[in-house]
Amino acid sequence: MAKNPAKETIVISVGGSLIVPGEIDTAFLKTLKSLVEKGISKGERFVIIAGGGKTARNYQQAADAVSGLVREDVDWLGIHATRLNAQLLRAIFIKHAYPVIIKDPTRTITAKNNVLIAAGWKPGWSTDYDAVLIAKNLGAKKVVNLSNIDYVYTADPRKDKNAKPIKEISWKDFRSMIPKTWDPGLSSPFDPVASKKAEQLGLEVTILNGKKLGELAKYLSGKKFIGTVIH
Repeated sequence: MAKNPAKETIVISVGGSLIVPGEIDTAFLKTLKSLVEKGISKGERFVIIAGGGKTARNYQQAADAVSGLVREDVDWLGIHATRLNAQLLRAIFIKHAYPVIIKDPTRTITAKNNVLIAAGWKPGWSTDYDAVLIAKNLGAKKVVNLSNIDYVYTADPRKDKNAKPIKEISWKDFRSMIPKTWDPGLSSPFDPVASKKAEQLGLEVTILNGKKLGELAKYLSGKKFIGTVIH
């Protein structure tokens, strides 16, 4: 008898501001849950990594306003915000998820659950990098980054009316467009440290607008979608 094919593992990095744009966005979470459960029914496995988003920034700004912060403490506040958001996701996916939040993406992962929830690890990079390390750990070839943009653009469309959307781009060209180093306040479609590692591993990273989860549904179904593929 032929063996069942191994489940495809899809790593999804969810921006914290999608989870908590102001108040917790339950409509977003319900739709995400539905899409993931449909994927599970088709034999897919998911790793979902929570970002810190506005929760992180609120704590970072408050601490800085009172005492001033060194860079490492800014990072640690962000990391703990990702862990709070991750606990929320674990509770939502309780029927499917491994009960422990993955904090160290380099440790051997033996859990066979259909959903694994992860959060920030340590200072020096964003959850984008954690997503790349978990992909390496589990042998996943694809990472989806849910943010607040439809595409990667040739320039910041908020500042340059001539900025053009990019549907597909190489890692070499993408990395030439973004800063070379990571900073906790950096705004980049995918962080520089993560991008360098993803290129080394030959990963495909797809940037999608998390506010338009219909595009994630199309991506998961192999249909044409709005977004940028980096490889």
